[in-house]
Amino acid sequence: MALTGSDLLAKVKELGDASKSDLVRAAGYVSTKKDGSERLNFTAFYEALLEAKGVSLGETGGKGKGKAGRSLSYVAKVQFNGNLLVGKAYTALLDLKPGDEFEIKLGKKQIRLLPAGGSDEEE
Repeated sequence: MALTGSDLLAKVKELGDASKSDLVRAAGYVSTKKDGSERLNFTAFYEALLEAKGVSLGETGGKGKGKAGRSLSYVAKVQFNGNLLVGKAYTALLDLKPGDEFEIKLGKKQIRLLPAGGSDEEE
């Protein structure tokens, strides 16, 4: 059974120095693939973590707030130099820290950032 709410926050705090994969596993966000191997459900874990911290990404809930209480647009624009910037308000919502690493997965007209060592088959 996957942890939610205060139970999830307590588990994350308890395992503070654990790897992201270990956190997801310990919180119960794991399923089994058809071949019997383990699938870590990072997206479900992060959504539950955000909700436990009072941030709802659902249609009925409020959007996240950036600096000065402005609503986040969840839109990014390629800058003049070709860089694509993800602002601090977004990384704060996921409790990302300097040094956290991500794998870049390119698809048709999309870029996915996955925690390094994570599964790209998440739901």
